[in-house]
Amino acid sequence: MNTKVVKFGGSSLADANQFIKVAKIIKADEARRFVVPSAPGKRNSKDTKVTDMLYSCYDTAARGDDFMPLFNEIKQRYTDIISDLGLDLSLDKEFETIKVSFMARAGRDYAASRGEYLNGIILAKYLGYAFIDAADVIFFGEDGKLRLEETCIAVKKRLDKVGNAVIPGFYGSMPNDTVKTFSRGGSDITGSIVAAAVNADIYENWTDVSGFLVCDPRIVPDPEPIQTITYRELRELAYMGATVLHEDAIFPVRRAGIPINIKNTNKPEDRGTFIVESASSEDCIYTITGIAGHKGFLTVTIEKDMMNQELGFGRKVLEAFEKNGVSFEHVPSGIDTMSVIVHKDEFEKKEDLIIEGIKRSVNPDHIEIDRDIALVAVVGRGMKSQRGTAARIFASLAHNNVNVKMIDQGSSELNVIVGVSTEDFETSIKAIYDIFITQML
Repeated sequence: MNTKVVKFGGSSLADANQFIKVAKIIKADEARRFVVPSAPGKRNSKDTKVTDMLYSCYDTAARGDDFMPLFNEIKQRYTDIISDLGLDLSLDKEFETIKVSFMARAGRDYAASRGEYLNGIILAKYLGYAFIDAADVIFFGEDGKLRLEETCIAVKKRLDKVGNAVIPGFYGSMPNDTVKTFSRGGSDITGSIVAAAVNADIYENWTDVSGFLVCDPRIVPDPEPIQTITYRELRELAYMGATVLHEDAIFPVRRAGIPINIKNTNKPEDRGTFIVESASSEDCIYTITGIAGHKGFLTVTIEKDMMNQELGFGRKVLEAFEKNGVSFEHVPSGIDTMSVIVHKDEFEKKEDLIIEGIKRSVNPDHIEIDRDIALVAVVGRGMKSQRGTAARIFASLAHNNVNVKMIDQGSSELNVIVGVSTEDFETSIKAIYDIFITQML
C-alpha cells in the first residue's frame, strides 16, 4: 500500500472552513495516512497566529501579570473551530493543564507547542484518526539537537500499530521530558521525519501557495511556478532568501530518497512543486529554475601590488574576519585585488577591529569599502547545457541600466551571483525574470 505523509501549515488550518478543505484533501487519497498539522495561522491579514498569541500569553504569565484575557482569547479560537465543525469534543481539561503550566513557568517552548498539540487533537477527532503526541516520539538530546535515529525508530514503532494518525508538528521532548520545539516553521521538519520513518512514497507539504515560484511575487507579479527543483537548487535559493519550506526539513527525506511535493490547500488541483534528488537539465521548461536575493551586504576590497605572489595572503585577510566572528559570503579577486563580501550589519559592529587586523597582517596599499551591495542569485541546472546564459544575464541588466559590481559563478554552473546597488535590486530581478521567463511565454 502506498503511503503519503501530509503536512498542513497554519494558514491551511486557520479555521473550520480550512479544516473542511484539509479533510477533503486527505480523504481523497487513501495513501494519505499520516498527517502533521501546524497551529492555526492567520484567518485574515489583520489576524494573529495562535503561536504568537501563545508566546505573548506565556510571557505575560511569566511576568506575573494577568494573562487570562489573552488565554481565554486563545481558548475561544479552538472552541470556535470545534463548534463550527460540529464536533463532540471538549478541550477544557487540556486548557486547565496549560493554564497551570503557564503559572508554573513551564517554558516558552512548552507554551508555543500547545498550538500544534491542540490543533492535532481536533484534527484527529474530525478525521477519525489516532492522535499521537509528538513528545512521545520526537526526541532531542541534552545538547538540544534532534536525535534522528532514535526518533525514526520510535515513530515507526508507534505508527506500525495504527492505520492512520495525526502527529502534531513543531515539537518533541528532552531527556527530562520537558517540551522542546524546533525553530519557527518546524512542523516541516516533523513531517519530514515522519515521512523518513515510515519510508513514505512521497511527503506532501500543503501551504497557501502552489509550490515554489521562480521569484518573489512581491517583486514580479504572478511569477511562473517551478514544476521540479532539485535539493541542490533548493538549497541555493533558500540560502539566498527564497522561503517556502523550512530548510532543515530537507535532510531526513533527502537521505531516504523521498520526494517532496509542495501543494496549495486552496488549489489542490494544482501540480505544485516536486523537490527531488536529481533531475535532468533537459526536462527544464526554462533555462533557469529560480531567482532570489538579499539586500544588506557590503564589499571590503583590499589592494596590494604583487598580491598574487604573496603566499597566504588570502588566508591572512580572511582570518581578520574570522577572529572577529564575521563570516564571508563571497571572495571575488583579481591579480592585485581581493574583495570580501559580508553582511553589512555584522561587519559594521566590528569594522575597526577587522580593518586594523587586515592592515597588520598583509600591509595593503589601499582598503576600500562599498556599503551599498545587494546580491542576486540566478539558479538552475539548465544553465549548464545552455551557452551564453551569463551573457544574457548581463545583457538584461545592462539594458535596464543596472551596473554590476560583482560576479561570482561556481564551477558547477548551477548558479550565477551578481552584486548590484541596493536601489537596483528589484530592477535586477525583474530584468532577469523578463529575459529568461517572460520572453519565453
